[in-house]
Amino acid sequence: MRNIVLSVVAASLLAAPVMAQSTPPPDVAPLLHRQGLSMEMPSFSEDAALQAAVVATTRPEADRARDGERHPFETLTFWGLQPGLTVVEIEPGRAGWWRNILEPYAAATGGRYVPINRPTEGMGVADGTADMVVVARAFHNWSRDGRAEPYLAAFFTALKPGGVLAVEQHRAAEGLNVAETAPNGYVPESWVIHAARRAGFELEARSELNANPKDGRDHPFGVWTLKPTRTSERDGRALTAEERTALDAIGESDRMTLRFRKPHAAD
Repeated sequence: MRNIVLSVVAASLLAAPVMAQSTPPPDVAPLLHRQGLSMEMPSFSEDAALQAAVVATTRPEADRARDGERHPFETLTFWGLQPGLTVVEIEPGRAGWWRNILEPYAAATGGRYVPINRPTEGMGVADGTADMVVVARAFHNWSRDGRAEPYLAAFFTALKPGGVLAVEQHRAAEGLNVAETAPNGYVPESWVIHAARRAGFELEARSELNANPKDGRDHPFGVWTLKPTRTSERDGRALTAEERTALDAIGESDRMTLRFRKPHAAD
């Protein structure tokens, strides 16, 4: 696998809005988005152990078939994964797509992988000892039942100073209210950023690694209409063969990829 060059951008916002809002108040700088990003090009050296974990045939074949759309090596490198880290993954799910990479990688490099489903009941690590907390495709659920704020507080407590909060999330168009977009599986990127900043995190970098401009986000059964779920029928509505073909051609969702950091204590 050749050296990976990732496009990232550091961004900072000036204030945090009320959690239920998606649009920044007037005193917050607008969120740069897509082509509006100012791009930098840092180079990341190869990690042979991570390469091996990604291509391992012990990963389910269905997982590996999605690598072209989910970019696991590039995404984990962007988040700053390194050998020997303590990584906590939140709600890894039964399929364990990220777990099937992170767990063997941790075992091979002397690190620790900790899967957690109920963060407010315990993060599985002592306070201030986690190097990274990974959250993939979950904020749309948490925004609907009030879990985002207490969960982010738990992540902040678990991470050591300088630790990383890594986020992958289906992305709604900017300017929409999260209460309207979350039931379809999407949330605005600015809403996630403001929620994390409100919990004390600093936004260090954003990436378009997992962007998909073909995803118009207006699907009969929300994001679950797309791959990999491919819901085709619900409440008496069934997709036609032509609709299914067009939706499959979109691929997986448009997603934000964010790296937050817990600040070091002031000197």
